[in-house]
Amino acid sequence: MRIILLSLLAALVPATITATPMDLGAAKKAGWVGEQENGYLGLVQVDAPSAMRSLVADVNRQRRARYQTIAQRNGISLADVEARAGQTAIERSPPGHYVKALGGWRQK
Repeated sequence: MRIILLSLLAALVPATITATPMDLGAAKKAGWVGEQENGYLGLVQVDAPSAMRSLVADVNRQRRARYQTIAQRNGISLADVEARAGQTAIERSPPGHYVKALGGWRQK
């Protein structure tokens, strides 16, 4: 039951982020940011502009708040929610976007 619930809730997380989807989508498409297995965005390029760093920080702050709410409502750990959300985000990332799994960035 928890796995099914986590799957459903993790699928809803991207819809709750208030950063404009075009900004995040454009940043991902340009290869500045990508999804990580820990459930958060990461900077693919270390020389990313400050706007990208701010975007990542804002989205991750919102994700963490949402993950904490999901964890508390379901009596599960934050780490479990983060891991499931990360897995879902990586699976749903379209070809050409970057994902970080097993320690390194790769383009799908």
